[in-house]
Amino acid sequence: MLKLYGFPVSNYYNMVKFALLEKGLEFESVTVFPSQDEQFLAISPCGKIPVLETEHGFISETSVILEYIEETQPGTPLLPTDPFARARVRTLMREIELYIELPARQCYPEVFFGAKVDEAIKEKARHELRSGIATLKRQGSFSPYVAGDTLTLADVYFLYSIDLARGVAEQLFSLDLMAGFPAAQALLDRLKQNAHVQQLYEEKAQSMSSFLAMVRKRLESA
Repeated sequence: MLKLYGFPVSNYYNMVKFALLEKGLEFESVTVFPSQDEQFLAISPCGKIPVLETEHGFISETSVILEYIEETQPGTPLLPTDPFARARVRTLMREIELYIELPARQCYPEVFFGAKVDEAIKEKARHELRSGIATLKRQGSFSPYVAGDTLTLADVYFLYSIDLARGVAEQLFSLDLMAGFPAAQALLDRLKQNAHVQQLYEEKAQSMSSFLAMVRKRLESA
């Protein structure tokens, strides 16, 4: 059986767990935090999560895990069969990660953990978030899903990136990333009605306070 290592507050962990649930696969969840301990580095060379344990060994990096699941496991497909359509979904996944998720992530220490982020980094993130949303408007179909009429891995990235990015933009820049983008808001509302999404949000809410306490303790001791 597949084993997924990570914790419910991580958006990347939730991307993989959501895909596993949507495909109807059996798997075991193993709660673990990023670590530089030798024991964890043996299964995750960078010490990051998520990690997927398979019958052949361990796989890290979210996009690689998701593609491995698509290539090897049964269940509801989350990538199209047509090569061009498949490439388009991969492009959307990459654009959402590079131009929305990662710029927002640079500001997480200030927004979520009470630390301070350099003003130059914040200004760069603000510019990149605006540009990333503009790119998504041009590239996405939103009819009703990001890449067309079926749920794909592009929607998985959208769901678990856009809310966090939106929170960063609102708190630090007084910027509403959904302003003038009703199709994206409609999709976000639609996805939040998904039973698996609701399950993962509940698991995240239950784990949030202990996770924030752990992070603040690490920041204070750093």
